[in-house]
Amino acid sequence: MDVSALDEASLAGSAVNIGEIMQAIAEHKGCGTSGGSGKASCGSQASQGELPTEIWEKVKNHPCYSEEAHHHYARMHVAVAPACNIQCNYCNRKYDCANESRPGVVSEKLTPEQAAKKVLAVASTIPQMTVLGIAGPGDPLANPKKTFMTFELVARAAPDIKLCLSTNGLMLPDHVDTIARFKIDHVTITINMVDPAIGAKIYPWIFYNHKRYTGLEAAKILNDRQLQGLEMLTERGILCKINSVMIPGINDQHLIEVNKAVKSRGAFLHNIMPLISAPEHGTVFGLNGQRGPTAQELKALQDVCKGEMNMMRHCRQCRADAVGLLGEDRSAEFTTEKVMAMDVKYDLEMRKAYQAKVEEERVAKVAAEQEELAGLASEMSGIKLLVAVATKASGLINEHFGHAKEFQVYELSTTGAKLVGHRRVDHYCRGGYGEEESLATIIRAINDCHAVFVAKIGGCPKSNLLKAGIEPVDQYAHEFIEKSAIAWFKSYLERVQSGEIQYVDRGEAAIRQSALISAA
Repeated sequence: MDVSALDEASLAGSAVNIGEIMQAIAEHKGCGTSGGSGKASCGSQASQGELPTEIWEKVKNHPCYSEEAHHHYARMHVAVAPACNIQCNYCNRKYDCANESRPGVVSEKLTPEQAAKKVLAVASTIPQMTVLGIAGPGDPLANPKKTFMTFELVARAAPDIKLCLSTNGLMLPDHVDTIARFKIDHVTITINMVDPAIGAKIYPWIFYNHKRYTGLEAAKILNDRQLQGLEMLTERGILCKINSVMIPGINDQHLIEVNKAVKSRGAFLHNIMPLISAPEHGTVFGLNGQRGPTAQELKALQDVCKGEMNMMRHCRQCRADAVGLLGEDRSAEFTTEKVMAMDVKYDLEMRKAYQAKVEEERVAKVAAEQEELAGLASEMSGIKLLVAVATKASGLINEHFGHAKEFQVYELSTTGAKLVGHRRVDHYCRGGYGEEESLATIIRAINDCHAVFVAKIGGCPKSNLLKAGIEPVDQYAHEFIEKSAIAWFKSYLERVQSGEIQYVDRGEAAIRQSALISAA
């Protein structure tokens, strides 16, 4: 099947099913290509015109599967799956924990009934919440009864919400038919290796068919099951995202082979995430001193792998009970005690009306970017640089420097603005005062950036940023990110060409490993 032929007319008939589409996509770098450029045209950065209709409908408002959607739509995870069937050296599940933002951590475990009511409460309060995910704190398919009962209850009460699960893949082949039957259209599989010798360094043991396996045998069983499950899902037209944890010195270069293996089996998107290995998390890797990658190492690997298939660059490595937009967590507003006391009335029409307004905002954002991008068409420059952006949501520069919990990082060039990652930071402003120690960590986190875009910034941090060679930019407050970044980049190129400034490479940047310190 020729992917370029997958237009709306050819998809209108029942003869073409989405499983065939996914297999065709797999043969073309994990996505379709358009024109003579060979530019990848699916995955997290794809737009409506670049995807078959069936797939666009699945991803258009899924914040994890669409980079553009993540500015506008929210997700939630419910912690109904506490048991796990494998041990990972980078994982330490924690319960009743509120101060760590990483997978495997929750404040409360829920029953399916509690989870279903929580979903309705969140969806009624946050109408742009479009996706329910089950991601632990263990493995959803090691807890199949609780997982599928939750999905059944939610699908019955809120049929407009997309269903999504994340799994280590060990039990995936046994549940593919059930996943398809429940119309779970999005499955994330964590695949860190396709070589058991490398897998043995990551997984001490697995528990499979009532028996514990270790070493090479365990890794081989796990990998065989993961790849089998991936193939089965894509054959049924279920979109698959692959998560891989980048562990320097163990699987960093090997993830290129992982990328090729999952692409060939029809994976839609590959998410290469940095190892989180702070000692206080209590993981094996954290306690034995295994380091995580630098921001440059992570981006370099992602850039290599994007030649095979599209990469997810906007992942936040969410908690198993996260609520809200990516990059925020509103779970404290929806504790079991609070939810059980709520009189929840699910208003589907209200949600549709709200999301229609979100789509209008989204269209305006894209149009503004394209208009600004047209002005770059005549520029001839090989300069590429990174900028950091303080944003709350909606694709706007709308966060105060001192209140930012993270900065989104964009790569700017004459082809436009491209999101390439994010950097978690402590608040600079706490209790009305700026924390100098926090400012130092923020500068280290965005040290590879030439500028930082903010809605507002005080004199002291502005001065320190300038000393560090990072330009604070506040003249685009509350404007669209991409449009503003492109406009600034054009002026930057003009300054370079006039001799006013000189382009220089920036240094290394640090990816945060420890827990966040929130505002007082």
